[in-house]
Amino acid sequence: MQLLLVFVLIDLVAVFIAGAVAILRARAQTRVEMAASMRLAGLLVGDAVTLLRQALPAEQFLTVLPAQLRSMRHVRITVKDGKSDPILAPLSGAAGQGPDIHAPAPAWFAALVAPPTEIVDVPVMVEGEKLGEVEIVGEPADEIAEVWQNMVVIGGVAVALNVAVVGILYVLFGRVLNPLTALASALSDLERQSYNVRLPPPQARELFVLTSHFNSLAVALETARTENLQLNRRLITAQDDERRRTALELHDEVGPCLFGLKANASSIASTARQLPDKPRQTVSERLREMLTIVDHLQAINRSMLDRLRPMALGHVPLKEVLRQLVHDRARQNPQMSFAFIADELLHSYGDSIDLTLYRCIQEGLTNAIRHGQASTVSVKLGCEQPEGPLALTVSDDGCGISPDAPAGLGMRGMRERVEGLGGRYVVDSGPGRGTCLRITIPLAEPQDGGTDMKPWNGTQA
Repeated sequence: MQLLLVFVLIDLVAVFIAGAVAILRARAQTRVEMAASMRLAGLLVGDAVTLLRQALPAEQFLTVLPAQLRSMRHVRITVKDGKSDPILAPLSGAAGQGPDIHAPAPAWFAALVAPPTEIVDVPVMVEGEKLGEVEIVGEPADEIAEVWQNMVVIGGVAVALNVAVVGILYVLFGRVLNPLTALASALSDLERQSYNVRLPPPQARELFVLTSHFNSLAVALETARTENLQLNRRLITAQDDERRRTALELHDEVGPCLFGLKANASSIASTARQLPDKPRQTVSERLREMLTIVDHLQAINRSMLDRLRPMALGHVPLKEVLRQLVHDRARQNPQMSFAFIADELLHSYGDSIDLTLYRCIQEGLTNAIRHGQASTVSVKLGCEQPEGPLALTVSDDGCGISPDAPAGLGMRGMRERVEGLGGRYVVDSGPGRGTCLRITIPLAEPQDGGTDMKPWNGTQA
């Protein structure tokens, strides 16, 4: 549009210049035409006077003369008697010419083109006596109207041609610049982190270079993003593997050891009943303190196990593990209403995906309970389309999140895990309208347990 606007402005300047030149030429031509018409009219009047003077008596001469002068163009002829009184009404040079009469030109155009009015008096003499005179007045209106009509026709043709040219340029510029529009749209896709966009090669060589460099950039960004996603997934998998191993050690080693300490303490307490009163009392107090410490260590162990990795994941169906998580929160907060809706899910989607879903639901419920002041919380999980990504939604009717509030560690951790798996993490919230957490995770090869990638062994890049 900017190119077309420049073209139209240049066209308008050209029209202005062409119009000025046309008016100057029309003024010159009108003056030449009027001068020729006045000279011709003078000659014809002289010839008519000479012929009529020879054929008619003097008293009829002046009354017949006007009829002989009707063929004059661009002049107005008036026959006057010896007292300078008109014998008949003035005769216009265009009178009686039928189809040669043109519509009058606009007043502004006539004022620009019309030459000064020229008046010529031709005396009528008979035997040396002046019987009257013929007044010839230049009348350029018909000539100006003819010039105006020609300019209107030429201008109409010029306007039609210019409109056609503008239309052709519009189509031509559109085809030539369409790759730039596509390039701008593709750059917007890159800004939205959609790196799989590619541009078809255009015909223009200059634009072909741009699209080639853009496609190379898109390929490089897509490759870098794929590598980053693989690296993030491997890091998450390594973290999950390490946590799983730590949880197994706490569960299989620390847990039984604490249980053994508690059992031995209970056995010692039974044996200590046979001691005398004072030693028995001392030993009983020490054993109670030991049992209290063991109970505390067992509580810490269970809490660490839950934080590291719920032991039910991979052993119990994922749907039941998540349902139990929501049920536990509902049991702990009876004043709130909880809903859990899930489609038919696989037994497991791999350790990383299962744990990510579990942590996101856990963090979403915790935020709704602690900070959202919500009365209703809904959890929905399923696939948006067959074989599509898993879609998780955690919504509440609480107070919402202020746009200025910084993201907490829990929300940042959820985002990192989801994006590390190649998914999308979106929080839709605002003051007074609740919070809606939407997560989509692309599915890897489903497995019944374990990790969805090879375990980290310390030697993988």
